[in-house]
Amino acid sequence: MSITTVSDTPKEGTAVQKSTKKLGFMTMMAICIGLVIVQGSMITATQGIGIGGTAFIAAMFAAFILAQCNAFSFSELSLMFPQEGTLATYTQKAIGHFPAIVSVFSGYVVVAMLAIPVEMLLVDAIIGELLPGVFPQYVVPFGILAFFAFTNYLGADVFAGAQNILAFILVVALVVVGLCAVTGTVEPHPEVTGATIDWSFGGVMDGSFIGLIAMAMWLMVGVEFICPMINEVKNPEKNIPRAMSLSLVAMLAIFLVFVAGVGYYMNTESILASPIPYLDYANAVFGQGGLIVAAVMAVAATCSTVNTVLAGVPRMLHGMAENKQAFPQLKVVSKKFGTPWVGILFMVAIIAIPVVLMGIDDLITLVIAASTSWLLAYVVAHIDVLVLRRRMPHIKRPFRTPFYPLPQLFGIVGMTYVAFNNSPSPEMTVLVYKITGGILLVTSIIAALWVKFYMKRGLFEADLS
Repeated sequence: MSITTVSDTPKEGTAVQKSTKKLGFMTMMAICIGLVIVQGSMITATQGIGIGGTAFIAAMFAAFILAQCNAFSFSELSLMFPQEGTLATYTQKAIGHFPAIVSVFSGYVVVAMLAIPVEMLLVDAIIGELLPGVFPQYVVPFGILAFFAFTNYLGADVFAGAQNILAFILVVALVVVGLCAVTGTVEPHPEVTGATIDWSFGGVMDGSFIGLIAMAMWLMVGVEFICPMINEVKNPEKNIPRAMSLSLVAMLAIFLVFVAGVGYYMNTESILASPIPYLDYANAVFGQGGLIVAAVMAVAATCSTVNTVLAGVPRMLHGMAENKQAFPQLKVVSKKFGTPWVGILFMVAIIAIPVVLMGIDDLITLVIAASTSWLLAYVVAHIDVLVLRRRMPHIKRPFRTPFYPLPQLFGIVGMTYVAFNNSPSPEMTVLVYKITGGILLVTSIIAALWVKFYMKRGLFEADLS
């Protein structure tokens, strides 16, 4: 494997790109959509509609507004500093290297380490049910991980082709499930007994839908993963904001269609009692073919998520390494393909280890905790915009947040609310906060030592250069 070392790479944190072909707008949309529509979000959407009915629909619209606020901040920041370090780059300019390192590692690296294994274990379980005894345990998820590590090593062209196909399959599958459920085209609507989904507007009128916003938020996070690829996309000044905002519109529509038919086939008890309710939903809608449909959704969602994470996070780490915020080895890129292969292998390793060491029941709580730290990244991005508007008022801003500073202030309040209402039970809440606190404590100690003794900088010393 041929490599390019530090002296061969650009100084602004950009991996050497051997392909002159840029990623088009539809690929950018596929990146945004493919990271957000995962098995976890399909489970959340199905459970949410079972819990709240119309109130959950209202919560989805509220989460959509919060997500647009997040997209505004990342659009403004990414186009001000079009470098791979993304949040780390923006934050070092605004409030210093210490919060820059903490926000990226706790908000993206740790989340990937804990969330992707759950997706992999879920797809392993569904394939095992569809094809019992055909594949040994872990062969399917590790095969997926290895395949997309290789395609991402080959470069953005191969990544883009795979992502476009996966996103198309995923979107079509969810829309077809919803439409077939509403119309009863495949399996006629049964008579649903027991507690049915509440389609009244009581939860909307009395404001109780607010308690479901935290749950709905997980259907709308992750579109900013397009930002690390800003140097590899066509017309980023126009397409980055459009891709993030329009993908959120698309996802809201997709999930609305997907959940619209749940109540025709399932009651609330069956929805909430199932560990994988979208699988039961597909079985009810398609009968014997439901398991195949669910398997297609699971494989497409897992592949799309792994593909996007292995494209985005290594580029974040590469940019951070260029700024001395991460191990210098992460600066190494392939001389032939210009991809950060060391970062890709690093992410493969930290994703694979939890799959082997922990069961899915252990990881669910860890995912909620890690996702809470992800919200910190959004809060930091909003703060960055507020600080940089004052600290760098004259710097070129190809995109300016509409109605500034309201989206930033609303986003900070909203993300804080979601962080404090992120788990389904008081017992889990205590455990989640302990784990989240532990994650933040460990990353903060390491980041403080790194900045102080390796970088020899002040913890909150902004880098205005």
